[in-house]
Amino acid sequence: MISLILLLIAAIPSIPVGTLLIEATGSLRKVRHPENDLDSGAPRTLAVVIPARNESTGIVPTLRDITPQLVPGNRVIVVADNCSDDTAAVARRNGAEVIERADLEKIGKGYALSHAIEYLRSDPPDVVIFIDADCRVEASLVPTLARVSGQLQRPVQACFLMRAAENSPEDHKLLEFAFLLKNFIRPLGLRNLNCAVQLMGTGMAFPWEVIQSAPLATGNIVEDMKLGLDLASVGKAAYFWPSVGVTSVFPTTAEGVRGQSERWNQGHLGIMLKTAPKYLLRGIRDRNVDLLAVVLDTLVPPLFILGAAVAGVWILELVFAAFGFGYAGFILATTNVGVFLSTIIAAWLTFGRKVMPARTLLRLSTFALRKLQLFGGMAKKRGATEWVRADRTASAPPPNDS
Repeated sequence: MISLILLLIAAIPSIPVGTLLIEATGSLRKVRHPENDLDSGAPRTLAVVIPARNESTGIVPTLRDITPQLVPGNRVIVVADNCSDDTAAVARRNGAEVIERADLEKIGKGYALSHAIEYLRSDPPDVVIFIDADCRVEASLVPTLARVSGQLQRPVQACFLMRAAENSPEDHKLLEFAFLLKNFIRPLGLRNLNCAVQLMGTGMAFPWEVIQSAPLATGNIVEDMKLGLDLASVGKAAYFWPSVGVTSVFPTTAEGVRGQSERWNQGHLGIMLKTAPKYLLRGIRDRNVDLLAVVLDTLVPPLFILGAAVAGVWILELVFAAFGFGYAGFILATTNVGVFLSTIIAAWLTFGRKVMPARTLLRLSTFALRKLQLFGGMAKKRGATEWVRADRTASAPPPNDS
């Protein structure tokens, strides 16, 4: 009985580790994609929606990136949500259409997005694009996403990457690589395997008929993950479009990084434990391959949590194996360690060396200790639900026109 329990414990990390391996392997495939069959036509009308909470400084570069991409029939709508600064006035001065929302009982980006959709109902566009107020936007993103989403009639997710700010600590490169793995390598693998992807919260385009009935009004800190599952469950899963992207920067202060990581990790784990199982059963029942792909991707926890889980299970299995229990569990746990490490190394060698130089690995032990402290703090707190502006004291990065 003990050996069976140990084997089951060792099998738990096998699901996310196996998913990670399949996605990373898929990213290396060369396949033909449906964009080869798309024409060059664009939707007649579109609206770019920018939710903003106290973003009077960061929103200006974002608007300046977006405005040159607009043509007649396009609108930029800023939702100044529960702001205590002059975000609304700054956005108006920079040519945006501004709506303001003040409701301290309903705090969250999802509520801001829902407010924008209600505002648009009187004159709905063909396509709606959501972009965060602190993002830099590549030169062709708006027309490209609008065209692809309009023609595929499904949500389209651009590549969203986080960058380490100038003069930030060296270990921020580890965060940057983890984000590259999550938001580029893994979605690219799913795309190459003809599977749907998660939504990433910014750089997202939706046909009006899809987004106008979507359940947006929520205070969930990872409202994008929940929305992706909701849409996949009704046959409108997101498609990844890596050739255009948006970028943002990590907070520059230790407290800012810690707070942001804590909110994201708690939100992700909350979706994994409370929401994903329900959608997994629904995907199996409905034989919905897109939903199953998104659920399995959601069940891959943040990289450093997964690494800690794999290592922790291996140590547990090693201890019991040393006393003559659970050899099968130890073998499986060892396999998980090998697959996890080889997948991460292969991803770094293929995509990550420019983002994370080899010298950054010298900081891994210090970084891991900080993460363990963060996880310990998370365990003592309730899940984060409030939309909080990240602490970024560094200036915004230059426009990304690649």
